[in-house]
Amino acid sequence: MPQVYFEEIKVGDEIPQLKKNCSTQQLVLWAAGSGDFYQIHYDKDFAQRTGLKGLIVHGALKNAFLGQLLHDWAGEHGHVRKFGCAYRGMDEPDQDILCRGVVTKTYQDGGKNYVELDVWTEKPDGAKTSPGTAVVTLPSKS
Repeated sequence: MPQVYFEEIKVGDEIPQLKKNCSTQQLVLWAAGSGDFYQIHYDKDFAQRTGLKGLIVHGALKNAFLGQLLHDWAGEHGHVRKFGCAYRGMDEPDQDILCRGVVTKTYQDGGKNYVELDVWTEKPDGAKTSPGTAVVTLPSKS
């Protein structure tokens, strides 16, 4: 992705979306890497016995997807300074998870160019499942 510059950004801009689709194998790999072996992420029968429709995607994995969205957008010379999200809805494996973000504020301070954003994951029906906020610094063209 080409480098984005502070001068090119304005409030209301949507950053390029990132689409993810987790397989059950990816959930198992994430469990191994993160240490989150709660069975609702890989054992369908267990998940259903807890009242869920089926397996669900790890919240921390969706957080990582949003981190990728921000790092991809900020580019080589931009930096993610602050980022967090909440887990407000469930996503299922083999279902598209759309990662989105919109610019909410831009300002300069101490010689740095700050961009604040709302970010979220979204289900195919448009429901936001992991809303969050981020602060990114971007380089200037000059």
